[in-house]
Amino acid sequence: MNKLKRYILFLIGLFINSLGVSLVTKASLGTSPISSIPYVLSLNFPLTLGNFTIIFSLLLIILQIIILRKNFKVENILQIPVSIVFGYFIDFTMYLLVWIHPQNYLMKLIALLIGCIVLGFGVYIEVLADVVMLPGESFVRAIVQTWNTNFGTTKIIFDSSMTIIAGVLSFVFSAKLNGVREGTVIAALLVGFIARLFGKQLEFIKPHLFPEDYKNVVSKSETAASTEASNHKNVIVIGRQYGCGGHDLGKALAEKLGYEFYDNEIIKMIAGTTGMTSDFIRQREESMTNSFLYDFVNQMYLYGNRDEEAPKDKIFEAESDAIKQLAAKGNCVIIGRCSDYVLRDNKNVLKVFFAAPLEQRIKRVTERLHLSEKDAEQAIRKEDKRRADNYHYYTNRIWGSAGNFDITLNTELGTDYIVKCIEDVM
Repeated sequence: MNKLKRYILFLIGLFINSLGVSLVTKASLGTSPISSIPYVLSLNFPLTLGNFTIIFSLLLIILQIIILRKNFKVENILQIPVSIVFGYFIDFTMYLLVWIHPQNYLMKLIALLIGCIVLGFGVYIEVLADVVMLPGESFVRAIVQTWNTNFGTTKIIFDSSMTIIAGVLSFVFSAKLNGVREGTVIAALLVGFIARLFGKQLEFIKPHLFPEDYKNVVSKSETAASTEASNHKNVIVIGRQYGCGGHDLGKALAEKLGYEFYDNEIIKMIAGTTGMTSDFIRQREESMTNSFLYDFVNQMYLYGNRDEEAPKDKIFEAESDAIKQLAAKGNCVIIGRCSDYVLRDNKNVLKVFFAAPLEQRIKRVTERLHLSEKDAEQAIRKEDKRRADNYHYYTNRIWGSAGNFDITLNTELGTDYIVKCIEDVM
């Protein structure tokens, strides 16, 4: 039943995808990179855009077979009927939209942007279904698998190559650039970005659509929670403002309670599992310069597996797994890394947030890093913003909000007092 549901959802996504392609095409500002070659050919030969899409898809499948050889899996043959259906969907939606003929540039641009949104939503639905990829993405995956290249970089090169080839074909067949325009670039930049945004904002849908996939997870977590309760294990997770002394307080608290203390230790734990260096992880964790820019840059990883995803997403997932493993052992203090969110369903966790007045944090940072007060304040505001953006990106919550924690404490109250407060509420 679960499999059937996924295939139905995939077909819906495929239709929405074709509708988006048709809308983008009807804007007459070019089309998406993957459709650019079929579109240019359809402008110069009798076959339809859908027909050329099928032919081009079959070519990509043949190239996959050549590249992968023995590694070409039987289930990848499903790309053939999918490609045929997608091609006919495109022709059908082009017929449905036959009345759309935007005349001025503004209307063309509006049609293009609407098409990108629809196409992005269709891509999101396809990824959500997770049953089969279209030949374009499968071709990229084949290259990555065979030559061990970076998925995001390979996807960019592939899309760029499709656009360049389409442009060359346009000049060859019609002696002008026809079918490849600014809309091709806009679609290349926006579609994956929009799909990724849909994925983030609609993340709550997946457990409702596929509850079967979460039953075992829920069961395991409930068992773990009951085991923890019976063994009287305790976990304290700490969020903290930059410069408030949260690390030192967390360590003092762990020593007082006889608990394990985890901060930089988590970096060392995941360095081996991710293949990244500790310095690489340290520079990127809990740091988000701009969430929209991050989504924009890393949209090319949309079809990637966990091993192929954007580095920062990979770091967050690896740290989340490590935090869950440490929490399962109990009797520990964990610093930062959205641990309050990661362990939000764990009933055995005390969530603490440390803060301090800005003046006191400036004084602490000035002494620790030997900075001027002005530079210290700038460093504090910058780091707090990076932490807040990172926290919001991965949790969709407001960083430091009292509602996310069991207790919020001013570190200027002193170590002894804070430790006593925490002991009293445990």
